[in-house]
Amino acid sequence: MTFDPARAVRLAHETLDIEAEALLGLKARLNDGFARAVALMLDVRGRVVVTGMGKSGHVGRKIAATLASTGTPALFVHPAEASHGDLGMIKAVDVVLAISNSGESEELVSILPVLKRQGVPLVALTGGLSSTLARHADVVLDSSVEREACPLNLAPTASTTAQLALGDALAVALLDARGFRAEDFARSHPGGSLGRRLLTHVSDVMRQGDDVPMVAPDTPFTDLMREMSAKGLGASAVVDAEHRVLGIFTDGDLRRLVEKGADLRGLTALEVMHPSPSTIRRDALAVEAAELMENKRITSVLVVDEQLRLCGALNSNDLMRAKVI
Repeated sequence: MTFDPARAVRLAHETLDIEAEALLGLKARLNDGFARAVALMLDVRGRVVVTGMGKSGHVGRKIAATLASTGTPALFVHPAEASHGDLGMIKAVDVVLAISNSGESEELVSILPVLKRQGVPLVALTGGLSSTLARHADVVLDSSVEREACPLNLAPTASTTAQLALGDALAVALLDARGFRAEDFARSHPGGSLGRRLLTHVSDVMRQGDDVPMVAPDTPFTDLMREMSAKGLGASAVVDAEHRVLGIFTDGDLRRLVEKGADLRGLTALEVMHPSPSTIRRDALAVEAAELMENKRITSVLVVDEQLRLCGALNSNDLMRAKVI
C-alpha cells in the first residue's frame, strides 16, 4: 500500500478528535464514586496497589508512578504475577486500583476473590460496568468510551487515554487533599530540574573562604585589581573590619571609570566602590539568587550570613554549572 501523507494527517486529526470526545464523556459521567475513590486512597494506611493486564497494565504502571511522586504511596503489581506469589505484596491496609477496559481480564478476575477475603478495598477503573470486576468493586470509576480511535475499533487507544486521564484526575485530587506542595514534589525528584531549583540553596553553590574576593575600604586601587584578577569573579566586595559589606566594585565599574578618563592610581576601594550592593542570604534558594541577578541585571551577587556578614559570593556561571539556570 502506498503511503498517503494527507491520509496520515487526516487519521491523526480523527484520532485526536475521538480521544478528546472520550475525555469529555468522562467528565460528564464523573459522580460521587470518584470522591469515594479519592477518600479511600486518602485514608489508606498502606499503599495504593495498581494492577492491570496488557495495555491497561502499562497505564497502571504510569498511574502508580504518578501517585507515588505526588504524595500517595503506590506500587504496581502485575495480576499474572500476583497469582504466583506477588499477591503477598497486597495487605488488608492497602487499597487496590484495578484497571480493565472489559472488566473480564482473566488474570485480574482470578485474584478478586482473594482480595475480597482479605478485606482489601477495591476500586475498579473499567468500561465494563456490569463486568465481574465491577461487581466485586467497592467503587467503580466508569472509563467506558463509545469507540476506539483505531480504524478497526480494536486496538486500545481512546480507552487507554480515558484510563490514563482518570488516573491523573485521582492523583491531582489526592495531592490537593494532602496539601502537597512544589517542595514536596521536588523532594521526590531530586535529580530533575525542578528538584535542583527547589532544593539547591545559595550555600550549596556559592564560592567561600579564600575564593571570595574582598578588600578593606582603604585598599589601594592596584591591590583591589589584583584581588579581582586572582579570584576570577569579575567583582570584589569591600568590607569593614567585621566583614560587613560596605560596597562592591565590578568589571563594569572599572569600564565606566576608564571611559570617564579617571586617574585611578591614587584611589582607594572606598572611593571607587558601588555602595549598598545587592546581597542574598546563604540560606536562600539558589533560584532566588538567579532571579535577583536577572531583575537587577547583574552577573554576580554577594552572600551574607545571619549577621549580614560576607560569607560567600556567586555569579551566573556558578548557577549554570549547578544547572539552576
